[in-house]
Amino acid sequence: MTPVTATSPITPATPATQAARGLAGAALGALAARSVYRLLNRDGERSPTWQRVNFRGRTVTLQEGPALVSGVCAGCVLAPGLPPRVRAATTLAAAGSAVFGAYDDLAGDARAKGLRGHLGALAHGQVTTGAVKMAGIGATGLAAASLLRRGPLRARIVDTLADGALIAASANLVNLFDLRPGRAVKFALLASAPALASPAAAVVGPVLGASAALLPDDLAERSMLGDAGANALGAALGAAAAARAPRPVRLALLGGVVGLTLLSERVSFSKAIDRVPALRRLDRWGRLDPDLPGAATESAANAEAEPADAAANGTRTEAAAPGPDGVRGRGAAEDDPTGVPRARRSAASPAPG
Repeated sequence: MTPVTATSPITPATPATQAARGLAGAALGALAARSVYRLLNRDGERSPTWQRVNFRGRTVTLQEGPALVSGVCAGCVLAPGLPPRVRAATTLAAAGSAVFGAYDDLAGDARAKGLRGHLGALAHGQVTTGAVKMAGIGATGLAAASLLRRGPLRARIVDTLADGALIAASANLVNLFDLRPGRAVKFALLASAPALASPAAAVVGPVLGASAALLPDDLAERSMLGDAGANALGAALGAAAAARAPRPVRLALLGGVVGLTLLSERVSFSKAIDRVPALRRLDRWGRLDPDLPGAATESAANAEAEPADAAANGTRTEAAAPGPDGVRGRGAAEDDPTGVPRARRSAASPAPG
């Protein structure tokens, strides 16, 4: 008898039914995300703890991240057509990644940057907040993956390890794209939208709905995902793939995600995007005019020397330890005169070290 796994359909569903379930989940995710975002950003309720100054010098809120993960989790719990194990796994992956991402957002330091930086610091006995986040997301990824598998022990162990790695690596990859307004969300939408016509529609729907609902504020530079939102977005998509894709597809996805992550240690995604006209237009679509007063144009900024995106990502969302005056810095960029830490540093301002 074929072992039952979370990827085995409970009941046959037509393409129309799959799409309907995905759209229902998207609507639920969008509604929940917008509701939480509005609640967190009521007038007079904007905590400076969650505010950052982006690469253009505009003050934005990080509360897009908690709003997104709330929409994803609510949509996964309420969306029709999902087995209980898939609901639990996707919710755990998104929520766990958001918790550790928020920890890095709010308590991060700049002692190390990127994958190599955090692992190098760990080899010298220094435990950075980024290393804690990596371990935490890895653990929650494995826990979520373990909920998806049933059957022979050996096969279950192999699948759990591979799926846990896919979830954790996806969380990190989406975070690497969160260097400009809307970029991470656009990447996630384009990569996962085709899944609405597949058996994964009901799992992907809440993720797409929550992301799309918050994209306008991200593009308008009123908010940003932060590590909490970007890690949760990637983890949820990784969990969706782990839940519904066949093993060969999951392994291929894992290889692609890991390959892009390693490439980011040497190649700047921002510079690569700026060199390709079609990608540059897509990246800038919907964003504020790059030539607004007080901001360098994107082409000029990306022409400057820029470290690999993995290192840039580390400085964008990791805060330095408080200095002697008690003010907390933010990686390569100095704090704004208003006291709001900087984030999404300009490509024209390379990170030190």
